[in-house]
Amino acid sequence: MAQSNPVSVIRFLHTIEQLKRTKRTGWLDYGVKGPESIGDHMHRMGVMAMLINDPSLDRDKCIKMAIVHDLAEAIVGDITPHAGVSKQDKFNMEKSAMDGFQTLLGDTDMAQEITGLWNEYEEAITPEALLVKDLDKFEMIVQALEYEKSDGKNLQSFFDSTQGKFMHPVVKAWAEALYAERAGSI
Repeated sequence: MAQSNPVSVIRFLHTIEQLKRTKRTGWLDYGVKGPESIGDHMHRMGVMAMLINDPSLDRDKCIKMAIVHDLAEAIVGDITPHAGVSKQDKFNMEKSAMDGFQTLLGDTDMAQEITGLWNEYEEAITPEALLVKDLDKFEMIVQALEYEKSDGKNLQSFFDSTQGKFMHPVVKAWAEALYAERAGSI
């Protein structure tokens, strides 16, 4: 099995380091102090994927997808729906970034796996991609509740944006438990 050029791997790692430094735009827009980074968000999503016990899903694929779903943001940044960028333009910019990563890594099997998982997530057709989409939204509202508690902010719009959108039964149950926790803490 072919390996990526070590110099290219190091360049890739230096590039995706931006995920650890770039703060999530939605939290910045709401004035949250010391908000999570994109990397923080992706990490917790990976852990969430590990907590799903659903034999109909490829759990390892879900974990991997969770940790690569926002890789392109190392290049394009965290573009929110309020940024004035069309969904198609955002997709095109992110696709270009992912294609660049695949080229940088020498178009190896590993690079193809990373871009394949990203594409699968974006297409949102497979059960695994749909679960990871749920986890993406759910992680956001878990974080919103944590910021409501720590910063005394009202982040209702984040909850409104996800209301009724969870599809996987486990994530639906988690969301209901989170809503109940929030109702008791407001």
